[in-house]
Amino acid sequence: MNYQVLLYYKYVPIEDPETFRDEQKALCDEIGLMGRILIAHEGINGTVSGTPEQTEQYMQAMRKDPRFFDIVFKIEESQGHAFRKMKVKVKPEIVHLSLEDDVNPHQVTGKHLKPKDFYEAMQDDDVVILDARNTYEYDLGHFRNAIRPDIETFRELPDWIRKNFSQYKDKKVLTYCTGGIRCEKFSGFLVEEGFKDVSQLEGGIISYGYDEEVKGRLWDGKMYVFDDRISVPVNRTDEAKVVGECYYCGEPEERIVKCGNPECNKHIIMCEDCEHEHLRSCSSECKEHDWNRYVKEHGMNTGV
Repeated sequence: MNYQVLLYYKYVPIEDPETFRDEQKALCDEIGLMGRILIAHEGINGTVSGTPEQTEQYMQAMRKDPRFFDIVFKIEESQGHAFRKMKVKVKPEIVHLSLEDDVNPHQVTGKHLKPKDFYEAMQDDDVVILDARNTYEYDLGHFRNAIRPDIETFRELPDWIRKNFSQYKDKKVLTYCTGGIRCEKFSGFLVEEGFKDVSQLEGGIISYGYDEEVKGRLWDGKMYVFDDRISVPVNRTDEAKVVGECYYCGEPEERIVKCGNPECNKHIIMCEDCEHEHLRSCSSECKEHDWNRYVKEHGMNTGV
C-alpha cells in the first residue's frame, strides 16, 4: 500500500491552543493518521503520514478552517507510515530560537526565493550560503559550498551567528532548512542583526528536491528527516554524490543512528560494521554505559 507524508506549518494566531490540540488529535485519530503536530499561540507545525485518501481528507478538513485556507502542504511518497503514533502537543513556540525578543515572521523575515531562483542565486560569485540546521543534518547532506554552523540544536544558532558570522553582514546571504519553518524566524533574526541582504529557500529543501526544473541540483548527500524514514534523497539527477562519512572508519556512508546510550542520544553517521564493533556508541563511555540500547537489543550481558 502506498503512503504519503505531509509536512506543513503556518504562523497564524491561535487563541486557544489547548482546545485546538484536542480537535487536531480527534481529527487525526478519526482519519487514521500518524505523526507529530506542535501547536502554539503563534501557529502550527506538523508532519503526518497516511494513505493518499487519508492525507487528502486531512488537507480538506484543514482548509475548511479560515485560519488555514491557504496552508501549504509538502507531500512526499513513503513505503509506509513515517511515524508509529499520533502526538499533538502544545508548546510555547512552534520553532524555538531561544531569543529574548522572539521574531515575528509576519513583521520581519528574509526574502523568499523559489527553488529555481535559489538555484541561480547559489551560483553567484558574491554570495554566502548558510545551512540553518544542526551539524548531523549538515553532515548527512547539504548544498555545495554551504557553511556548517557548529550547533546541535536550533536554539544555539543565534549565539553561533554573533560569534562566527558577523563578517558577512554586507554579503548576500542565502539560508535554508528542511521545510522552511526554521528559516522564517532565522532569516528575520539575521535581518534584525543587521545583515543587509538575506534570502531563504521557500518551502525548504523538500520543495527544492521535488521541483521539476532544478531536480535537487547542487545538493550532495541525503536530507535528514525527523521521522522513522531517517533520511530521504534530494538530488534527483546523476550528479548526486555521498558526502557523509562513517564516524569511526571514515568511509562514505549515509546511514545515521542514535548513540546507544539513551543519556547521550547523539546522532552519528555509522556503517553497520562499526555499529557492531562499537555497540552503536559515540565513545568508550557510552559503549560501556549500563543502559546501552544496543547491548539490550542484542541480549548481551556486558557493555564491553
